[in-house]
Amino acid sequence: MSLRFFWAGLLLFAGVSCQSPAPDRPNILWITAEDMSPVLGYLGDTYAITPNIDRLAGESVIYTNAFATAPVCSPSRAALINGIMASIQGAQQMRSAYPIPDAWIGFPAYLRQAGYYTTNNVKTDYNSANEAAIIAASWDESSDTAGWQGRRGDQPFFSIFNQMVSHQSRTMAWPYEQFVREVQSRLAPDEIHDPAAAPVPPYYPDTPVIRRTIARFYDCVTVLDHEVGEILQRLEDDGLMDDTIIFFYSDHGSGMPRHKRVLLDSGMAVPLLVRFPEKYRHLAPAGPGERVDRLVNFEDFGPTVLSLAGVPIPEYMQGQAFLGGAETAPRAYVFGHRDRIDEAVDMSRSVRDKRYLYVRNYMPHLSYNQFSAWADEGEVNHEFYAMKPEDMSDAVRQFAGPTKPREALFDTQADPLNLNNLAASGSHQDVLQRMRGVLNDYLVDHRDLGFVPEVEMRRMGMGTTAYDWARSGAYDVTAHIAAAEAVGTDDFARFREALQSEAPGIRYWGAMGYTAASQLPAQEVGALRAALADPSAIVRIEAASALLQHGRAGEALPVLTELLHDDDLWVVTYAARALELGGEASRPAYAELKALHDRYQGTMDVPEWLVVFSTTGFMNRVQP
Repeated sequence: MSLRFFWAGLLLFAGVSCQSPAPDRPNILWITAEDMSPVLGYLGDTYAITPNIDRLAGESVIYTNAFATAPVCSPSRAALINGIMASIQGAQQMRSAYPIPDAWIGFPAYLRQAGYYTTNNVKTDYNSANEAAIIAASWDESSDTAGWQGRRGDQPFFSIFNQMVSHQSRTMAWPYEQFVREVQSRLAPDEIHDPAAAPVPPYYPDTPVIRRTIARFYDCVTVLDHEVGEILQRLEDDGLMDDTIIFFYSDHGSGMPRHKRVLLDSGMAVPLLVRFPEKYRHLAPAGPGERVDRLVNFEDFGPTVLSLAGVPIPEYMQGQAFLGGAETAPRAYVFGHRDRIDEAVDMSRSVRDKRYLYVRNYMPHLSYNQFSAWADEGEVNHEFYAMKPEDMSDAVRQFAGPTKPREALFDTQADPLNLNNLAASGSHQDVLQRMRGVLNDYLVDHRDLGFVPEVEMRRMGMGTTAYDWARSGAYDVTAHIAAAEAVGTDDFARFREALQSEAPGIRYWGAMGYTAASQLPAQEVGALRAALADPSAIVRIEAASALLQHGRAGEALPVLTELLHDDDLWVVTYAARALELGGEASRPAYAELKALHDRYQGTMDVPEWLVVFSTTGFMNRVQP
């Protein structure tokens, strides 16, 4: 830690400001909606009932190219709080809790040092082992009652209100009766959405369950609108509206299928409003109600708040301020990542400019719509599971089919729903090459940690952090990427070569190449058998998974069931998921999986509850 950060932290924890607050510094308020796509009246959605948000939009700068950094909450919050992509921090896997550098104390900590009163109501979910330290450094108060009321006199404040009513739990996972009782009951009769009028996108089957769930989601958004109105009224009643810059945004796309968890615009595009009162309108890039197409993402939000407050931006933050005195030139691209979410293992990366979205799927053998115990508690996902691929429309199959493309390119202007993959289009090869190159350069230059399997990343970072390990010279990111890029082909020579690497991460991708291959030639079985004795548990799991997926359960199951008893519960998590994905072929392991389920049932600890997710999913689909 630099001397500057050491003394700043010492003063912070002593309760002393590093400087006196300037009287003309703006208050800054964030209103964050959970799991909400841009389904709002001001954006032209005629099914939406959002008068308070629409009114706020009329008074705000409207950002039309704002994006999350991940299509799920905790990695997105890791980027928001630290101003750096979670996949660079080593915080890309959902609720992984690995350590990050101690100097990364959260951007609100620097506001506190500058004399701001900082509050968070109520979610933290910063996805690292440093979460408690970040909370202590960042917030004067973090609770479900926190607000600006506790500040001293005219002390400027930064306050966050995280609104949960649009969260996936409310929109699709809770039993319908609970949703009616706790959410829909808060609406007037004329605010309740009619399922018959629900706008069903082409990537959904048009069924009564789908329509009812879409209507339910919009009901939640209307209740959210009420809550936003209440917060704004409180600000007005306290006489603070003229002194406060207000941000309204959501943490990623809605909890509905093909939105949350998916690295398409439906999962990554977020509404963003920034309201400037008259006294701070000189800081605004446009007038009230006007639209700005500047590309911004969650890395940028923390640096932007520091810039508006006149607080220096720490050098480690890679986000770019898009407002205030430290405003940078506009971005040409924003980047995204999708990694393990709950028990569903996956890995994709994306790059987007103002027109094109490029997605690279490194596990193309896995569906966009993987089984996931939490999401599957809702009835809507089962509408997809009940369909055969041959009965799906092209749009539905793109999401719910058994595989996904290795590469996808979308013209978001001509195809805002991202339905037409242009990767094979002869007239788009220049765009494809450009976007592919930009993404690869970014992954290499920033030493993306997603190419190191989670179990190994944990071990590599022992005694340091994964971020620091990646910069120590020990991580050959280019070789890891090359091994991952072979997955989805039948290039067995590359798989064999990868399995001979000294790096366990590269061997892992070599084994996965066999899992994803269209067939397993007899002459290739020996390489996988040898990998069953690999010193890395995650390589053994993936080699066994490949054998299991290619009809060799007799060789795979003893390895996977043995690893269910490993001392490392993350190893157990991955072994249980491999068995779950084996489906009927894993039936002989039923007793082992049930015993594991019974051992950890009821826990809320991670990774134990992820193990329960996989065992639950397995037992729901495979009978004893």
